[in-house]
Amino acid sequence: MNALKKTAHTPADGARPDRDIIIVGGGHNGLVCAAYLAKAGLKVTVLERRDTVGGAAVTEEFHPGFRNSVASYTVSLLNPKVIADLDLHGHGLEIVERRIGNFLPLEDDRYLLAGDALTREHLAKFSPRDAERLGDYEARLEVVADTLRALVLETPPNLSEGSFLGAIPELLKAANLGGKLGNMSMTARRDLLDLFSKSAGDWLDGWFESDAIKALFGFDSIVGNFASPYTPGSAYVLLHHLFGEVNGKKGAWGHAIGGMGAITQAMARCCEARGVEIRTGCAVDNVLVDDAGRSGAVRLASGETLSARAVVSNLNPKLLFGSLIDPAALPDDFSERIRHYRCGSGTFRMNVALDRLPSFTALPGEGEHLTAGIIMAPSLAYMEQAYVDARRDGWSKAPIIEMLIPSTLDPTLAPDGQHVASLFCQHVSPELPGGRDWDDHRDEVARVMLDTVERWAPGFKDSVLGYQALTPKDLERTFGLVGGDIFHGALSLDQLFSARPVLGHADHRSPIKGLYQCGSGTHPGGGVTGAPGHNAAREILKDFGKRMG
Repeated sequence: MNALKKTAHTPADGARPDRDIIIVGGGHNGLVCAAYLAKAGLKVTVLERRDTVGGAAVTEEFHPGFRNSVASYTVSLLNPKVIADLDLHGHGLEIVERRIGNFLPLEDDRYLLAGDALTREHLAKFSPRDAERLGDYEARLEVVADTLRALVLETPPNLSEGSFLGAIPELLKAANLGGKLGNMSMTARRDLLDLFSKSAGDWLDGWFESDAIKALFGFDSIVGNFASPYTPGSAYVLLHHLFGEVNGKKGAWGHAIGGMGAITQAMARCCEARGVEIRTGCAVDNVLVDDAGRSGAVRLASGETLSARAVVSNLNPKLLFGSLIDPAALPDDFSERIRHYRCGSGTFRMNVALDRLPSFTALPGEGEHLTAGIIMAPSLAYMEQAYVDARRDGWSKAPIIEMLIPSTLDPTLAPDGQHVASLFCQHVSPELPGGRDWDDHRDEVARVMLDTVERWAPGFKDSVLGYQALTPKDLERTFGLVGGDIFHGALSLDQLFSARPVLGHADHRSPIKGLYQCGSGTHPGGGVTGAPGHNAAREILKDFGKRMG
């Protein structure tokens, strides 16, 4: 990387910049932001370091003849307004729902299936009391989820210094937020407080007695979260995963035909139809800041400099402010906060080519349960131990694994009669203790993951034709997921809403004029949602004197 320094970049003779907007990073939020800006009439260029757009939402061949969603792997959180506004279905996107939501095999060879009425029916086998309480649990959780879902596409109140007059718009936002929360019942308000402050384990223990249902629901609290389900704040992570829907069905999970790359390719087609210039294989070395403290240009790894009226970053905030910008251009307190911005989700990702479908001891043979999210983590205690082991040893010897077999829903991913499996594995430490390097332990840990699936589905290892394994280090250097963090930053109370990524800059504007953020390090956080890109575009267009169409 070139040495960072302040650089004047005003075009010679006062010439107008070549374009209105440069977006650094062609992940899904960068593409969403570009599409909205271009629709409003701005000239936009997207710069992507890799040879394909999509960021972590890409489909690639990982073994001869086998393709899969390489990093992100399932659909639910993609916002329906974004889908409609970008006409993603018109640009070729097709999403199908899992036939069964989840399949949880247990150590005593029983199992729990979840999805619609199935959940209560199966839960009654474990606890009639829990089955009776399930409806109330889901209804109360949905009230809170609906309230927060309404805030996903809003810019949070921005707590910043300045005049009272300048603060009026933020006060109005706060009043609007207060109105939404004020419409909640007292029960819902108390639930909201619990879900923001408590652990998922404590929340679920207060509702249910069955380990099976607590494991099923508690798994969402540690997805992308390097924590125990008994870590305070993990209840919010559980809630975050309930914001989504598939084809109008709230809380459902699905699969994009062609893999997650089908989503971002549809976004790219929308961008191109609206006149966006997309340049791949185009790494940005520096975001330039002039002597007046304003950004409007970037320097590429090739040495080329591109100018614009504004620059928008789709990168993790730690990458943007820690690597691409001269530290002298940033306020000291802001830089300190970014240094302490927490990333690292304990994720080890595998894509596996199979010559046949697995057969689980708890539910042998083929069936619709193999279209589900298959959760291999039978209790909250098991999940907590996996976290403890990973913190101490670097990875758990009994890890948490969610397996999806998308080829059961999408025959385009594998040769006839064969299949692909996505393994989302936790817990592993983002950085190995003792100074060890993940590059030296990738295959060792991959074998642990395959052995774990073998325990639940004997014969699985014999069906493996090949695999791709991605450590936290691989996820960072390939996709820019710092510490392997799939959310671009922990979803903790100090890094949410008005505090994401830093208090005073929740409105997608950075301390540097002309530099914006549109990635998952901004509200509402991670997942393939498109919401940060949507929200950033609205704020940018305000500054350009335009309205969002």
